[in-house]
Amino acid sequence: MSEIQGFILQAKTRPEKADAFEALFSGYVQASRAEPGCIEYHMLRDKQDPTLFIFYEIWQSQAHLDVHSNLPHMAKFREMRMEYLERDFDIRAIDMLSPSSASR
Repeated sequence: MSEIQGFILQAKTRPEKADAFEALFSGYVQASRAEPGCIEYHMLRDKQDPTLFIFYEIWQSQAHLDVHSNLPHMAKFREMRMEYLERDFDIRAIDMLSPSSASR
């Protein structure tokens, strides 16, 4: 079994907080992609429901994901997330079955 850690996270925001959530996390995407162990990191916004954001993340290992998750800005967001969210995150662990396209 591969040590690669992947997940899809859905964040259902409060309607009045959706744009602020996008602005906040847009700043994190490039920084997250530059972190050691980040293979894929994508933030998506649903076209039919603009309050729904989807994150697709693949990390080289659980240790890399743990470092990412415990960075000060991520820890701070976890503490205040319900100010933005209508309900808590829906997180689904996934296995990456195809090779990364990030290096194309």
